Amino acid sequence: MATIGTFTREGETYTGTITTLSLKAKTVIKPVAKVSENAPDFRVYAAGVEIGAAWSATSKAHKPYLSVRLDDPSFAGAIYARLIGTDSEQQTLIWNR
Repeated sequence: MATIGTFTREGETYTGTITTLSLKAKTVIKPVAKVSENAPDFRVYAAGVEIGAAWSATSKAHKPYLSVRLDDPSFAGAIYARLIGTDSEQQTLIWNR
């Protein structure tokens, strides 16, 4: 697992930067109205373009986090990550394969 981003929470919106070998972008994770049970709770935007979605989740240790899926034509495939620390001021986006 590797840290690919840091975010701060402002209300229900998360702002920060995602940095990988092929991407460095200021990013916003905004809440959206759920249209179905499996629909995402958030949409992820970089430079005004939607690059992913996120779902609210709870760990086995009962800690809240966001399960994030990022995708972009420059990626070889989708990136799955977790935004942890969602109950504190600083959040970390951790990539896992």
